[in-house]
Amino acid sequence: QVQVAERGGGLVQPGGPLRLSCAASGNNLDYYAFGWFRRVPGKEREWVSCINNGHGTFYDDSVKGRFTISRDDTKNTVYLQMNNLKPEDTAVYYCAAHRMGGAYCPILDYDYWGQGTQVTVSS
Repeated sequence: QVQVAERGGGLVQPGGPLRLSCAASGNNLDYYAFGWFRRVPGKEREWVSCINNGHGTFYDDSVKGRFTISRDDTKNTVYLQMNNLKPEDTAVYYCAAHRMGGAYCPILDYDYWGQGTQVTVSS
């Protein structure tokens, strides 16, 4: 069983940076793919970014060039560096893991989810 837990959310001004982390626990985590998603109340959850077990990275167009996903397999942690944040980035951000780590991660049906962390971008 894999567990993931997000940290790092908070209030940030427009244009500012914030880094989220996702700590994973379980076996063979270096084989897993990890994704970041977000949800705004009243809207569907949307995919933001993912990283596969070969460190290949993928981004939604809305965050491309501003967000960077990375992983440190020695620490079983995945990061989402968010720069130039906009008010429309305000959401609860979720980390998720999938055991088919070599697959095309944007389309995976993720198996394991964290509880989420709130990110609010406001002046």
